[in-house]
Amino acid sequence: MTPKKQIQVGSVECGTDRLFLISGPCVIEDESLMMQTAESLKKMSEKLQLPVIFKSSFMKDNRSSLEHYHGPGLEEGLRILDQVKRQFGLPVLTDVHYPQQVAPTGEVVDVVQIPAYLCMQSSLLVEAAKTGKVVNLKHGQFLAPENLAKPVKKIEDAGGDKVILTERGYTFGYNDLVVDPRSFYHLNQMGYPVVFDITHSIRKYGIPSKDPRGSMREFLPVISRAGVAAGVDGIFIEAHPNPPAALCDASSQYPLDQLEEFVKPLMEIHQMVTGFVEHSTPV
Repeated sequence: MTPKKQIQVGSVECGTDRLFLISGPCVIEDESLMMQTAESLKKMSEKLQLPVIFKSSFMKDNRSSLEHYHGPGLEEGLRILDQVKRQFGLPVLTDVHYPQQVAPTGEVVDVVQIPAYLCMQSSLLVEAAKTGKVVNLKHGQFLAPENLAKPVKKIEDAGGDKVILTERGYTFGYNDLVVDPRSFYHLNQMGYPVVFDITHSIRKYGIPSKDPRGSMREFLPVISRAGVAAGVDGIFIEAHPNPPAALCDASSQYPLDQLEEFVKPLMEIHQMVTGFVEHSTPV
């Protein structure tokens, strides 16, 4: 396997032999809910010795209807993320949709995330690289895994050298996503830490997120274990205190009070995989 560059995100080391978690509500809701979630994630992180990066979006510009909640916006969203960072000491991550959002976002967050739909947008990648912050590049559902090397090269050419690559499934037919484990092999060859976005990978496109049919929760245990066994460095799990009432991705976010038990076997699998890789002899 290609040696990976270790990426520092606040106090979290990404790309080591220790699994890390990116988690939080899909989109920023009211401040008290954000603080409640961050407090729970902080306690879980300390209890399990599992490094956590807090994630939530100040804006979701790809909702399927203008009637759906799009988030509090840049200014208010960054204020809340800054509060999470200061109060709980968690590194924070959020996504950007337009180049003009990138610089102010980079002043607050530890990780600037490029949405999967926008992973080929050169102007967005260049502005993200200019911040000097870690860039979490989500793999577009439309892109062959080895072709993610192209946007990675754009970031590098713009001066960025701190990248995380996140897999979130492929469009397969109509309104369906499939996780191809071969993608983890290809992403691991690019020399940066690899993350598996588990909860976005079970979404059913074309179905409102509040509709229980809008996700395939029955596959969560299978695909999460398969992804970690395939050799990822981190896991991405959107979590909410009350998923059915969530304002975005209600059908796929994981219940916050059940998250600890969900991640425990993933940590055990990662530990076994890391030990196997360290002691195996290349063929």
